[in-house]
Amino acid sequence: MTTEFTPRLFERDEDISAIGEGLLARTLPRAAWTHEAHLGACLWLVSERPDIDVDAEIATIISRFNESVGGVNDDTQGYHDSITRAYVAGVRLFLSETDETGLAARVNAMLLSDVGRRDWPLRFYSRDLLFSVPARRGFVEPDLMPLP
Repeated sequence: MTTEFTPRLFERDEDISAIGEGLLARTLPRAAWTHEAHLGACLWLVSERPDIDVDAEIATIISRFNESVGGVNDDTQGYHDSITRAYVAGVRLFLSETDETGLAARVNAMLLSDVGRRDWPLRFYSRDLLFSVPARRGFVEPDLMPLP
């Protein structure tokens, strides 16, 4: 089952950089941490911050941000490792296939692609597995098909 959703697109490269920097500095307002911001920050981290080992650091980056805005990372809310890692794989796949230049153009094209869909991880995971506590707390291999 897919969900219809029209993403909010970005006007400027600087808007995405500000989200990424705000995530790292833990200064991004909680309300600004939307689906689009998650994916924009992920693409920014992967493509613009080679000094950051996204695979090793993404859980800490997002968990600390969540806590800094009053969020909780537990069995039911906050950081979700399997969803995050699925999207990291999706961002890398998208970047390997796009000819877009410019940060906003790449992020917007990704948001409008299959990878940008809110239900994209459900192509790889059954709903029960993806929304399980083990999948939230740590990476769980998909049960429908391998991630790209």
